[in-house]
Amino acid sequence: MSHAAAIRKPVDTAALLTMVLLCFLWGCGHVVAKLAAPGMSLVMQGGVRCVIALALLLGWARLRAVPLFKRDGSLGPGLLAGALFAAEFLCIFAGLNFTGASRMVVFVYLSPCLTALGLHRLVPSERLHSGQWTGVLLAFAGIAIAFWDGFSSGRASLAGDALGVIAALLWAATTVVIRTTRLSAVSASKTLLYQVGVSAAVLPAASVAMGEPGLIALTPLVAGSLLYQGVIITFASYLAWFWLLTRYLAGRLSVFTFLTPLFGVIAGVTVLHEPVRPAFAAAVLLVGTGIYLVNRTAR
Repeated sequence: MSHAAAIRKPVDTAALLTMVLLCFLWGCGHVVAKLAAPGMSLVMQGGVRCVIALALLLGWARLRAVPLFKRDGSLGPGLLAGALFAAEFLCIFAGLNFTGASRMVVFVYLSPCLTALGLHRLVPSERLHSGQWTGVLLAFAGIAIAFWDGFSSGRASLAGDALGVIAALLWAATTVVIRTTRLSAVSASKTLLYQVGVSAAVLPAASVAMGEPGLIALTPLVAGSLLYQGVIITFASYLAWFWLLTRYLAGRLSVFTFLTPLFGVIAGVTVLHEPVRPAFAAAVLLVGTGIYLVNRTAR
């Protein structure tokens, strides 16, 4: 472990370009799901993408001889992290029925600031400094403005916006569980296994319980969306992120996550023609700045 930490290095050009690509992929995820919604209901999409990712992860681990089922004391926290992860995506995909993809990505990306608050309380080495507190306050101000924008424009999106904030809380809780339990010592593949495994079981069942129609029409757009979400985002991009974390300084990589809501809003406006009023644009900038300040290293 100490050797791994010693070889981690500052972000170079390859890592920078990879992070920009990952943030772009993540930012477009909700837009892709919305595009496929006429052919497959949204919560069911969340379940199918996790089934695809689970199958790919099991195959990849077998090919690489990565032990996923060895007893290591991580089952309890792993199942908890998986349940939180599943609940997060249930909120995201259910919320997309009520609000725009560009709005959802901004609310969900309150999570880095909520994570920082949780770790500040639980992990002594993660105490927030003044610049990070400023970032947290800016992000919360941005979310307040985004809620005000939704309320003043007819209240139609408020339920989806609220589910986005709940999803952010659940994402933050998942991260805190991973950082403060036995999961911090297991492989990234096993941590991902818990998350996509539980979600692959829970989300399709939740879709049926909610009375969603499920698969309506398996069009090329639906198939492409599911492949994008399952193969590119949930499997490949998450593994790429974990790979970067083993080779570069995590704090400096995390700075780039502020790009994700910006890419998400641009994709929502460009592809789905979602409106962006001045107040919401200001909210996006505040949240993005807050994420940047929270993740910027003190040095």
